Amino acid sequence: MSQRGFDLTQLRTFVAVAESGSVSAGAERVFLSQSSVSEQLKKLEERAGQPLFVRSKQGVSATPAGSRLLDHARRIIAMSEAAFEDLHGRSLDGELRIAITDYYRPLDIARILKTFSEQHPRLKLHVTVLPSAVIDSSAGDDASYDIGLSLRLVTGNTRFAGRRADAPSTVVRREKLLWVSAADASPRPATPYPLVLLPSSCQLQRFVVKLLDEHKVPYLVSHSASGVAGLQLALKAGLGISCLNESSIGGGVVACPSNVGLPALPPVEFHLLPGRIGESELVSNARTALMRLFS
Repeated sequence: MSQRGFDLTQLRTFVAVAESGSVSAGAERVFLSQSSVSEQLKKLEERAGQPLFVRSKQGVSATPAGSRLLDHARRIIAMSEAAFEDLHGRSLDGELRIAITDYYRPLDIARILKTFSEQHPRLKLHVTVLPSAVIDSSAGDDASYDIGLSLRLVTGNTRFAGRRADAPSTVVRREKLLWVSAADASPRPATPYPLVLLPSSCQLQRFVVKLLDEHKVPYLVSHSASGVAGLQLALKAGLGISCLNESSIGGGVVACPSNVGLPALPPVEFHLLPGRIGESELVSNARTALMRLFS
């Protein structure tokens, strides 16, 4: 009798490439060579009996069949990992409070948390979106959350992120920080530059204003948003320019050309805060599980 179904290893590789947007980036995520990843994808497409990706110079994108398989693959992987954790006595059972910066992959975070929930069906999640400075500064024993993920600017050897800037947190992701504007905006914004900003409690926005002041770049605050979602809407509406990390850019917003006279921006890192002394085994195990999904 012929075998039915898909190879789990190939599905993991497929998901990594689909989420990364390129074979090379996907290969890094699964710690394989590009040739090995290409071979796995070829075998998976042969098994599926149809193309799963459209390939171009910009990378790869899923075909309609690839998109359908991607949904199945994520659930299959989540169920496999849930079964493994359960059989090894590591299934998470209880309540967990997570605080996340809204700069972290806003287009993907719902899917990531859904995957985590599917992997641990007996776990009740409470998720709060907070400014990174608040997450970092309230990370003591009286914190309102168990696990925190914050954004930090990297300039030279210095990381700016409130009182926990030197804590041994875990970097789960690094991204470029870019000047951005509406996709249909003029490639050369008029000066003074109209800025779309978040409240001063956002350490990234404070850094941007300080950077422009130091470089004597003329600007005016044209719009103030309450969060990254509002910032994206204001940018898409053409109300000004701002800066966003790559995964926060979204549709209708593009990076500004490098020759418009704006100062270079440092990269950003997403830090998973370390555990507190005496925290429960549930929280420690959940942090380890989330570390894999957040990377």
